[in-house]
Amino acid sequence: MQRLKSAALLLCLSAATVTASAQTRITSPRTQFGHNIGDDYFLANYSQMIEYWQKLDRESDRMSMVRIGTSAEGRPMWMAIITSPENHRKLSRYQEISRRLALAENLTDAQARSLAQEGKAVVWIDGGLHATEVLGAQQLIQTVYELVSRTDAETMRFLRDDIILCVPANPDGQDLVSNWYMREADTLKRTTSRLPRLYHKYAGHDNNRDSYMASQPETQAMDSILFRAWYPQIMYNHHQTGPIGTVIFAPPFRDPFNYNFDPLIPTELDLVGAAMHSRFVAEGKSGATMRSGSSYSTWWNGGLRTTVYFHNMIGLLTEAIGNPTPMEIPLVAERLLPRGDLPLPIQPQKWHFAQSIAYELTANRAVLDVASRYRETLLYNIYQMGRNSIRRGSTDTWTTTPKKVAALQAALPQDSLRPGGGDAGGGGGGRPQTTSPADMATYMSIMRNPEDRDPRGYIISANQPDFLTATKFVNALIKTGIAIQRATAPFSVQGKDYPAGSFVVKTAQAFRPHVLDMFEPQDHPNDIPYPGGPPTPPYDNAGWTLAYQMGVQFDRILDPFSGPFVPVVGFAKVPEQRLASATVGYALSHSENDAFTAVNRLLARGEEVYTLRTPLSINGRTYSVGTFYIPATPTSTPILTQLAAEKGLDFDPFDTDVSATILRRVRPARIALWDQYGGAITSGWARFILEQFEFPYDIVFAPALDQGNLISKFDVLILPDGASFARPNVRGGPRIAPEDVPAEYRDRVGNMTVAKTIPQLLEFLNAGGTILAIGSATDLGVQLQLPIANALVDSTGKALPRNRFYVPGSILKLSVDTTATLAQGMRPVTDFYFDNAPAFRLLPAAELRGIKRIAWIDDANPLRSGWAWGQKYLSGVTEVLQAPVGKGMLVLYGPDPYFRSQPHGTFKILFNGLIYRTALGD
Repeated sequence: MQRLKSAALLLCLSAATVTASAQTRITSPRTQFGHNIGDDYFLANYSQMIEYWQKLDRESDRMSMVRIGTSAEGRPMWMAIITSPENHRKLSRYQEISRRLALAENLTDAQARSLAQEGKAVVWIDGGLHATEVLGAQQLIQTVYELVSRTDAETMRFLRDDIILCVPANPDGQDLVSNWYMREADTLKRTTSRLPRLYHKYAGHDNNRDSYMASQPETQAMDSILFRAWYPQIMYNHHQTGPIGTVIFAPPFRDPFNYNFDPLIPTELDLVGAAMHSRFVAEGKSGATMRSGSSYSTWWNGGLRTTVYFHNMIGLLTEAIGNPTPMEIPLVAERLLPRGDLPLPIQPQKWHFAQSIAYELTANRAVLDVASRYRETLLYNIYQMGRNSIRRGSTDTWTTTPKKVAALQAALPQDSLRPGGGDAGGGGGGRPQTTSPADMATYMSIMRNPEDRDPRGYIISANQPDFLTATKFVNALIKTGIAIQRATAPFSVQGKDYPAGSFVVKTAQAFRPHVLDMFEPQDHPNDIPYPGGPPTPPYDNAGWTLAYQMGVQFDRILDPFSGPFVPVVGFAKVPEQRLASATVGYALSHSENDAFTAVNRLLARGEEVYTLRTPLSINGRTYSVGTFYIPATPTSTPILTQLAAEKGLDFDPFDTDVSATILRRVRPARIALWDQYGGAITSGWARFILEQFEFPYDIVFAPALDQGNLISKFDVLILPDGASFARPNVRGGPRIAPEDVPAEYRDRVGNMTVAKTIPQLLEFLNAGGTILAIGSATDLGVQLQLPIANALVDSTGKALPRNRFYVPGSILKLSVDTTATLAQGMRPVTDFYFDNAPAFRLLPAAELRGIKRIAWIDDANPLRSGWAWGQKYLSGVTEVLQAPVGKGMLVLYGPDPYFRSQPHGTFKILFNGLIYRTALGD
């Protein structure tokens, strides 16, 4: 029978029965594809997988197919739900139990235990997120087949106790990579490398960096299942980058783990991880490592398996080796001796894809076994974690952070100076067995300071410069299952007045860890292996506070509060705006990011748009420099009406003429965006942001840049972070030969070089072009011999080593010259995302050349969230500057102002460069 249900039906599944007829013959992968899954030189694509799954759905009463969304390229996203026929008949009931236990609302412990006894463990298993890691998607095909076809006692127990959600995570990428691999008739020529473009339309590998932002449709679909529909107790995210000299990395993970989530998370990770490793060893599958065996930790929020930690779910990651083209496990001497994190090493040998598939199936069955055996415990524990979060959000609590512990250690007497203790309690080692009143007073002053309490909630006032972006922030929270309230009338809290429409986020909710993580700064510990040693890099970012990145203004409320609040149902809507009548024109604030969407839409339809050169007092208020002005015409008014309703933009009507002398015309820009063969992730994110705000653009590759005459085609060129200029006799990355590339992609092959590309870029600037260079691309300023220097060097001019300066992805506060055209609409102090970004020192000749600093670091402690080892070296450095070159303008951004589409608070410093271009120097 075919049961293809919509995502809406998934959320409110009816109690209609699932036919319980005996299973018909189940088609095997070999019958379907002509190959076994795991055969050398074979990959099934997404379309083939779904066609096969739909056949299995018709053949098996254990399986139901559900559409959960649509991919970035328009493919339907499907999920297979697998459990016993008896469970299928009560699926809506089990889904409701999972939801109620996860949210932990209006339940007593006894009621929760009863629900846990009745419920089924919900386990998520995905594959294919990183599409070139082909093992994940292929194992999912075999996993589904075995679950619907096997009749052994263990499988039947899994089906009785578990509800398994099987999710192909990247349909577009799976089709691209599988088709690319299989296009060669000669199997020895097949490869998953040298793809012509990103395996996700915009994000590429960063599709696993989007889970709390949920900017991409695939993430939105998966988040909706994880946090708003099924609330699985276990989610298993398959990947394929096994540590060299091993076969697979599996949990548990190395420290640090994030102090915001419930301590049951790391302990239950140990439980499931132990089951996985025990099963590997029991089955003689050597080469499984854990913890120190790789860099993966549980600190970071943002990945598919890490965001779930902040929602009280057990997030699993495995990284295995494997490829349909046979490979080898190399000899790595230090990984031949058994140890705690590698109990059964593997010997060097040739390796086939089927072996990797077997390891993946073992891991899956270990997870399903744990879920079955500990079904009731897992269900009750997710309730306990949610209940604990609600209790913590309803009383005074203090989060222990590394900085607080360091402050306490510094304030207490050194152990060597303290009297030795007795034998009470065992041990002692010179420590007293009691705490003195003085030490307890110190502890209370640091660790229980009333001003450092965790908030009972946060208020996002509707009265802020860019409330539309604040609404987008709120919707990012809603996508991840956070409960939001909105004020229906004005109210006051702690002596401050707030308007109707303000948002309220209470921390007394099950997913409190995620709430705190999105509002509060991260305090990454100083992870340094030995005194004087280099910091151990975190897995991904050290700090990411989304409210900071998006420039959202909010108040932390430390005491209980109430008001005229109602829950936000669905997603938060922007304030309703109606376009008032105007005889002359309209003003639009440049403080709102969405104002750029309005400008681009108007320009695209041939309307005139201006900005104010000087402040303008009219209508009883003063409009600042940079405010947008749109003449009222029969053709502009309908566009503005639509923008007001769609975006919530507020256009102020003018009935008084505005002098042309104070207006600057905004003209459409011919934007070029650099990319490379295979796709640069930073360019992909730039494409996404440009499209979101309706900037037109063209992609340019190095060969087109090298042809020159750029000014005839473009006004402005964006060089994202990751762009670089190859130098003679310097070895670069692997060379891709044009003859190895399909003809339609050959014009993309090649790198920018100092010899060929730099002269063309200089010609472009001299002729009046604008270049916005970000991160690594700021090397262009050095190549053009601007009077600037690297600010992060020692007294000999060498770059500071990592043991002296290291700032992995974190958030820093920068001072901004808001009088500069490039920074119009920004705040004087703005939070920037910073990841060991370039930092500049302006040389004495810079002022004579007209070079102007736009954003810089004022003090020795700019860290707002994350980790900044040696941050004192940043004091006084310039981070964004503009330099006139010929008739053109070069802008250098050390930090990436649009990183992964998250830092909305710094978008304007990029957008202004696009709309003003050479007028930046006016």
